[in-house]
Amino acid sequence: MLEHHHVVSSTNKGARAAPLSQQALATIQQAADAFKTKGNARITATGHTDTTGPESYNMALSLRRANAVKDALVRDGVPAQAITVIGKGESQLLVPTGDNVREPQNRRVEIVIQ
Repeated sequence: MLEHHHVVSSTNKGARAAPLSQQALATIQQAADAFKTKGNARITATGHTDTTGPESYNMALSLRRANAVKDALVRDGVPAQAITVIGKGESQLLVPTGDNVREPQNRRVEIVIQ
């Protein structure tokens, strides 16, 4: 089965769970459009963080990020029941770093449409 992958970056670390940027919203809209053209599909939104802060905090933060993307997908017409939300915290770094390193590329939500 062909999958569509979209990555929403969360580069505003100041608030740690900053509102979605215009670029992020555009990516989410593209994912929603891909979902609508695919028909009977499922979406997984997986949140990730960098290594700044405690691991337990980052796990919760990754879930908040993924849920923010889910909420935006729903606003863009994707049924909530078609979306699964997962938080990975700092367990799957895109750019390997040590502990307490701010790395914008690690702060992201990956959207997979199957």
